[in-house]
Amino acid sequence: MVLVTGGTGLVGSHLLLKLTMNNTKVRALYRTTDKLDRVNKIFSYYSDNAIALFNKIDWVQGDILDIPSLEIAFQDITQVYHCAAYISFNPLDFKKLERINREGTANIVNICITKGVDKLCHVSTIGTIGRSINNEIVDEETEWTRQNANPYAITKHLAEMEVWRGAQENLEVVIVNPGVILGPGFWNNGSGSFFKTASKGYDYYPPGGSGFVTVNDVTNIMIALMDSDICSERFILVAENLSYQKVLRKIAISMDKKPPSKSLKFWQLNIGKILDSIRNLLTGKPRTVTKNTIFGLKHPTTFCNSKIKQALHMDFEPIDKQISFSSKLFISELS
Repeated sequence: MVLVTGGTGLVGSHLLLKLTMNNTKVRALYRTTDKLDRVNKIFSYYSDNAIALFNKIDWVQGDILDIPSLEIAFQDITQVYHCAAYISFNPLDFKKLERINREGTANIVNICITKGVDKLCHVSTIGTIGRSINNEIVDEETEWTRQNANPYAITKHLAEMEVWRGAQENLEVVIVNPGVILGPGFWNNGSGSFFKTASKGYDYYPPGGSGFVTVNDVTNIMIALMDSDICSERFILVAENLSYQKVLRKIAISMDKKPPSKSLKFWQLNIGKILDSIRNLLTGKPRTVTKNTIFGLKHPTTFCNSKIKQALHMDFEPIDKQISFSSKLFISELS
């Protein structure tokens, strides 16, 4: 049986869909029942048999920080997809990020070793891939440093160290480092905010860019890696390196909205950083503009995807296809 942590998130829910459609026996960890409705909704995007697929999953309520619940979830498990993580770019959240992302991953690795799990797939981020100094294309071997890294990336790097520790103790592991993952259903956070922003027809777009990949590619690659003999390797998952302007333009056009045409200046972003900090203190809403965010916008990185393409002899699906699909779903849920 296969175990998926973080099964109610973007990657986890799409992974569960693929596994159930493949008739894989699967168990998933969830924290609160209200999040299960979102998984059902994701399934309904792709199948008229969503409820039947959802009911194939053996759901276990628990938490990656709760050892007793993990002991229950790991019964008869042979493979683990570790998708669970806490995402925040607020420096004030570092302790929570470190506890969930590093300590939680350490728990998963330890129980995998204790229970004799065959293989672990850990979902990391391109934030743990080193940045180029002279605008070179970076790959999995580019040296990473904490300097100018956001707190989320730092704790995901620490999580990767726990996975490599597991590899030293004879646990077969693979790590995937996805770029910005585009997919439907999570409109208020992560890449979903691109669709929400584009739908408003704003004039301005942020400078810089990143590597982008579809959620379908991420989950298909994860399954392929777990079914392969590949282990003790990490892979950048980026289909295209795109500017934020281009991505927002593509989404806006697919929604028949006015695309943004003016770049935000860095002095405007610095003012926004101050206002964003005040808003966070007053309302508790997540930080979206920090010092590290602005540094990343000033110094965009170009990522190489040749390692995974060569390993699996595959090509990435077009970003435009996922944008069109997700935009239609976003518009339908607004109406």
